[in-house]
Amino acid sequence: MVRVTRVQADSIAAQIGILPGTELLTVNERPLEDFLDWEFLTADESFVVAARLPDGTEIEYDIEREDGEPLGLELAPPTVRRCANRCEFCFIEGLPKGLRKSLYVRDDDYRLSFAYGNFATLSNVKEKDITRILEYRLSPLYISVHATPWEARKVLLNNPRVPNIVEQLTRLADGGIQFHGQMVIVPGLNDAEVLEQSLTDLYNLGDAMMSVALVPVGVTQFSHLYVGKSMDRDNARRILDAVHRWEARALEERGDRWVFGSDELYLLSEQPLPDVAHYGDFSQIENGVGAVTSLRRRVAEGLSQLPRLDGRRIGVVTGVSMAPLMPALLDQLHAATGATFVLIPTDNTLFGPTTTTAGLLVGADIRRALADRHDLDMALIPAECINDDGLFLDEESFIAVREALSMPVYPSYDFIDALVPEGDATLRTAA
Repeated sequence: MVRVTRVQADSIAAQIGILPGTELLTVNERPLEDFLDWEFLTADESFVVAARLPDGTEIEYDIEREDGEPLGLELAPPTVRRCANRCEFCFIEGLPKGLRKSLYVRDDDYRLSFAYGNFATLSNVKEKDITRILEYRLSPLYISVHATPWEARKVLLNNPRVPNIVEQLTRLADGGIQFHGQMVIVPGLNDAEVLEQSLTDLYNLGDAMMSVALVPVGVTQFSHLYVGKSMDRDNARRILDAVHRWEARALEERGDRWVFGSDELYLLSEQPLPDVAHYGDFSQIENGVGAVTSLRRRVAEGLSQLPRLDGRRIGVVTGVSMAPLMPALLDQLHAATGATFVLIPTDNTLFGPTTTTAGLLVGADIRRALADRHDLDMALIPAECINDDGLFLDEESFIAVREALSMPVYPSYDFIDALVPEGDATLRTAA
């Protein structure tokens, strides 16, 4: 059963009498477990829905529609499947106490992997889940592999009951399912021989394994479980050596690079980031693979749209890891606009000095970075550090932070979005 939360006016659902609060029970006599059943079982032009109205009345709707016309209803979100693992390197294990409750939810849900690209370990799937993935052809999935040797994976996931990932992926691949994989590399646990065996196993899955991203382990000052080695320059270089060997093989045999190192690996190893062509369709950008290169491309493509802002001083708040890469971008922006861009590298006061990513800066960091900057006409901050509700990770409201500062503050993904001509009038008014 799934429950309706909203019905759009003048939609098919509204016309036939479905109301918010209606429970959708079956489609063509197939029970509904969640949104996946609803989406796949209602894909035809005609079907029968059994429902229970908010007053308890049970009713059947014989629905016909043309050309995939939407029904016009929204469903309550499913109960998220929780993770059964206790990975030492889990981001949640590095969170301090006192943040909003939703941040502590350990999701490990193949449905969210298909629908939203969330990474899942497949450690909690049952036989009925495998059958469902195959029936609905939930592809591609995003899989947290970490290691394919079974014993190594048990240690990494801190779960002695974790299934054999090679057997799981092989069965799904035989059924036509494809994957994007990730491995969080922990020195001493899944590098060296374990990494080589893992890449061999994943490569042997053929076209089913579409890409693999290697990401260095990251810890905060609150990571109380992690006892492994840190990721330093030498470790990062060894991992990138493996990446380069495997991508050369994949290019020759498959025609694509297949395996990618995250931007952080390149920064830690002090090696230059690849160009745009290296990343293809940027399939692993949410994993920090090609994010900097994509930013460089967006800036280059947007320079011609920018207005002249001669005489303006614009602060740019960023994390410590991005700071060395910013001057070249800011020089381009200066040449295009005439504005002076002031780089403001900012430490993370919530997670500690080992957390250097711009997207994890919190409201208190932004306040601290800009509180005494009365020399700025405006400031840009990383848009990634604010969620859809306008909150930073420390639950500071962006609006409250902005109102506490002396200059206009704008979240920005790529500078262009905050400086395009439509924003020029806003700048002149604010000034």
